[in-house]
Order: sequence, then C-alpha cells, then structure tokens
Amino acid sequence: MTGNITDENIALLEEKISQAEAILVGAGVGLSTAAGFTYSGKRFHQWFFDFEQAYGIRDMYSGGFYPFPSREIYWAWWSRQIYLNRYVDAPLPVYPQLLDLVHGKEYFVLTTNVDHQFQRAGFDKKRLFYTQGDYGLFQKERPGRKKETWDNEEMVYRMLEAQGFVKDRDCRYQVPADGHIRKAIPASLVPKAPDDGSPLVMNLRCDDTFVEDAGWHWAAGQYHRFLQKFQDKKILYLELGVGMNTPVIIKYPFWQRTADNSQSFYVCINRGAAFCPDEIRGRSLCLDGDIAEVLEKLTERKEA
Repeated sequence: MTGNITDENIALLEEKISQAEAILVGAGVGLSTAAGFTYSGKRFHQWFFDFEQAYGIRDMYSGGFYPFPSREIYWAWWSRQIYLNRYVDAPLPVYPQLLDLVHGKEYFVLTTNVDHQFQRAGFDKKRLFYTQGDYGLFQKERPGRKKETWDNEEMVYRMLEAQGFVKDRDCRYQVPADGHIRKAIPASLVPKAPDDGSPLVMNLRCDDTFVEDAGWHWAAGQYHRFLQKFQDKKILYLELGVGMNTPVIIKYPFWQRTADNSQSFYVCINRGAAFCPDEIRGRSLCLDGDIAEVLEKLTERKEA
C-alpha cells in the first residue's frame, strides 16, 4: 500500500512494529537529511563561507569532489566536513526516536550512511553495519595487503584548531566571533600512515581502493547471521530514506526477502520516492513524506 502520512497509516506502521519478531532497518542519506544533516544552506554557509568565496563551491557534496590545489587546503575542507557530519549530534531527534521504537526488539541496522549517527544515538554497535565506510576513519591512499584504518578524531580536532576554530561552552567547535579562519592547515598536520608515512585518505567507498578492515568484515558477518536467524520469521524490513544510487545494498534485497518470506512486511518511508514492486504490494506500506514527521507521530502515540 502506498500513501501519505495519515493517522491510519501511522497506526498500521505502529501495529507492524509491535507484531514483528525482528526489525531490520535499512537507512540511506534521507534519514540523516531528515535529522537535519543538510549539505547546503545555513550549515554550509556558516562553516564554508571562505571556500564558497574562493572556489565558488555551493554545498558540501560537490565540495567533496573539488580538485583543491594542495593537500593543506584539501584537509582544511575535509576536517570541517568530517567534524560537522561525524562528531556533532544531529540537530533533530530522529535517531534517538528510532532507537526508542526498536528498543526491546531483535533489531539490526544496515546503512550506507557514513556519519555514524546510529552509534552516537546509542544503538548497539554489535547491531550496526556501515557498508560504505565511516567519516571517522582514515585509510591509506594506496592500501597494500594489510587492510588497516585509523581513527581520526584527534587529528580532525587539531586541523580545526589550526584553522582558527574555537570551542564554545559545550566544547563544540565554532567559527570565532571575528570570523577569521584559515582555509589551509600546516603541512605537519596532513595525515600520514603511522607505519610508513604514506598519505591517508577518507575511508569512504568511492573506488576499488576502499579498505574493508577487520571491523567491516566482523559487522558483515553479524548482518548475515541476523538474516539467517530471521529469514523465515515475522520480520519487518524498515527502509528509511534510501534512494536509487546504490539500490543493490538495501532496497532490492529488502524487496526480494519480503517476496521470499510470507511472514515478512516491508515499509518504505521516503519523500517523493516511496514505492515497491507489485509482487509485495499486499505486504508493504510505502509512505511518501518526511521521516522526521513519521517518527514524531509514532513517538507521540507511544507516549500517549
């Protein structure tokens, strides 16, 4: 069934969550957007006004592909982008509300997001699989046989401070009152591998150099064990904000597993892109609307 966010549809979704023996959450970029992690507008202008003026960049997404003239400038950009989308909580309570809805259930999260907001909100890290990487990890630009990644939090903080960002009373970095920041970091802060000094890059899947480290493979194993355990049980496939950039990771498998298991139910919540195949239409609910609104309504019903 496809429809808008009505009381009837919210009641049906609440019922399916309650009845499910297990919930597999499939999360795409639309979930983080609903939580306030926008890549343009106020967040972008506040933190990247100097890059906008110098290079004509209009949003964080396109800026991530810009051919900056030096590594010092490249990492000034990326340290800001990493901080804003990895080490700061989402502005809206979408992730905590989702956690509250699956609390007490057998659940697992499969996500293409790289902002780590599930773990920041308190989701069990043993129930998370970040398939496309993590803003919080670096890897070698040219990885060898040893598939390693390195936590980048402290390195990112040092880069921000070198640019002139300052901490507020809540220990969050902000643009200083005089607006003076530098759009380059010292060469000494350009990240290098601790073992051989080779250049580091983001651990994001963009080509065949992406490092699937030991933690990635462990999470993949957890995910497949969850699938096997509930493949013929009453499981709810809850797809949130998944687009068509990488449908083979979440969307298509969710459709197929719903079709294969008569006890399962499929839910898709996505503004302007909520749909499913005719084959599973009788065991599906596709809501065309704001994920944040849906979660808020479910939270209100639970608290009533």
